[in-house]
Amino acid sequence: MVCRNFFNFFFIMLFCISCSKTDIEKSKINEVNLESQMIEAYEEGLKELENGDVLLAAQKFNEAEILFPQSEYAPKSALMAAYSYYTQNYYADAIAELERFLRIYSNHKDIVYAEYLLGLCYYEQIVDEKKDLESLINAKKTFKSLISKYPKTEFATDAMFKINLINEILAAKEMYLGRYYQGKKKWVPAINRFRVVVDDYETTIYVEEAIHRLVEIYYTLGIDKEAIKYANLLGYNYQSSTWYKQSFKIFNINNNENKKRDIKKENNSILKKFKSLFS
Repeated sequence: MVCRNFFNFFFIMLFCISCSKTDIEKSKINEVNLESQMIEAYEEGLKELENGDVLLAAQKFNEAEILFPQSEYAPKSALMAAYSYYTQNYYADAIAELERFLRIYSNHKDIVYAEYLLGLCYYEQIVDEKKDLESLINAKKTFKSLISKYPKTEFATDAMFKINLINEILAAKEMYLGRYYQGKKKWVPAINRFRVVVDDYETTIYVEEAIHRLVEIYYTLGIDKEAIKYANLLGYNYQSSTWYKQSFKIFNINNNENKKRDIKKENNSILKKFKSLFS
């Protein structure tokens, strides 16, 4: 009886081991099949990308990622899907893919490239300073993040260059609005716009004009202290500037006019005295 029970136990164990081996072998076969399908889908994606069909290419890359998500090809496929959309200016799709990549594969070795490509997707949607600022702000935010996290990369160097260009466009936007308000004699919003350029975009080409405009407005309003302050600032930093020369003329012209007015008053008073002699 004991022998029979032992035999039964041995037979059951042998059957379980046999089944386990079969399951492992099947799992390995399935894994090999999935990997081969994934590689095939990835290569088809590359082929379609080369042929210019970026939508089909992105679809194939997504398929490759889904087939074998634990493979090293998965993050590469996700990134290639984003790149496929980017090459033909499907920015919204590229941004969605890149944001997903940054969320899911946050520790991947190509994370810096993903952030840079995201910045480019925003940056290349910039039209001019009169259009919507959302793309400008998103591009600047993304590039600043990249520089902060990966300062020694070539991507950071290019990101800094692009931030400088973005600042020029943002400053141009402020100048455009400032000139508009100044032309309409809406002094407070005009001053606010020009001060933004002076305070936030002092490295741009617009800062000299912005300071001059502040001199103009404050002098027009009779706030001489502020006008002189900005004129001195312009003279100290940009004395050879044409904008400084224009600001200098404002004071000279007004001073000459004041002198003429004083002379006129003086002449008038003399004439009155002269007339009084014959009254």
